[in-house]
Amino acid sequence: MTISKNEAKMILVSDLNTSLDLIKEINYHRSSNIITYSKNIFLPITHICQNNCGYCTFKQDINDVQYLVMDKNKVFNMIKQAKDFNCTEALFAFGESADKNEQVLNKLEEFGFESMVDYVYFLSENILQNYEMLPHTNMGIIERDELRKLSEVNASMGLMLETTNKKLLKTIAHKDSPGKNPEKRIKFIKNAGQENIPFTTGLLIGIGETVDDHIESLFTLRDLHDKYGHIQEIIIQNFKPKPNIPMNDYPEPSVIELLKLTILASRMFPDVSIQIPPNLNRNLMSLFVLCGADDVGGISPLTKDYVNPDNKWPTVNELEKNLKTINYSLKERLPVYEKYINEKYLKEKVYEKAIKLQKEIN
Repeated sequence: MTISKNEAKMILVSDLNTSLDLIKEINYHRSSNIITYSKNIFLPITHICQNNCGYCTFKQDINDVQYLVMDKNKVFNMIKQAKDFNCTEALFAFGESADKNEQVLNKLEEFGFESMVDYVYFLSENILQNYEMLPHTNMGIIERDELRKLSEVNASMGLMLETTNKKLLKTIAHKDSPGKNPEKRIKFIKNAGQENIPFTTGLLIGIGETVDDHIESLFTLRDLHDKYGHIQEIIIQNFKPKPNIPMNDYPEPSVIELLKLTILASRMFPDVSIQIPPNLNRNLMSLFVLCGADDVGGISPLTKDYVNPDNKWPTVNELEKNLKTINYSLKERLPVYEKYINEKYLKEKVYEKAIKLQKEIN
């Protein structure tokens, strides 16, 4: 649905009656009462990162890490465990530009690789060949040729836009985080579109941005998707204060703000899934669904959310029970959405495995 920025702002500042009318409209026109999720294993290959975001607990200091780079034996042992739980997604998470650190680079060379991209390519290719799983990689900004290389062995990739507000580069949130420059992140999402990579992105809410910033960010993503058609899901992720982070005293965004953003995103992106992280909104998922959300992202039966380690995943049964109260049901999906399982978006090795796994979960 095409709407103007003024109409978008009216949604975000609407009164209760208007919001309720919008919710009624969303549910009246809804074509399905199915909410999707992916069963995954979260693999934090390295916690070293060039960025120092004020809200991050994923990054670790070089002197405090349990490991510089997770070795292949650990990775594949975890993958074997994940298969016992019938996981279909291997989620690789990296600190951005970790291999710019000399110690990390030395460790990679010790493993026999020249870069993080080379290493994740090896891991992904092995998983495709030897396990009934699909890799999804989120490793921050890399070059277009590196994206192209990883697309040969990944079903999908991701990078949060977070916000288009450049002023946050001078605040506690992003002042020491060169990779959070919005221009770099927009270029990365564009490059993924030019390479026909099924892509996950989204907004981080509550780090100092404004209502107008939310609108600009969503319209930026809309423009990218209109041009390349590769964005499969948009995450509306709420900031959570945590101990021992610079932003530990920042307030959480209000539930009403998040619900209105969900309404807006669902109206702006009828062709894209809107994802709400269930571990950050544990008792509110039915409300977000009524506001237009249709996906809860990856849920791991084996590993925690290393980005928000204090917020445990709800179980599938818990989510099913929650959604049943509003007559919605939960259905498993792959890390690549079904409409992208074709030869335009997936390379041969990935396409063949995705076709097989899609039949198994249906």
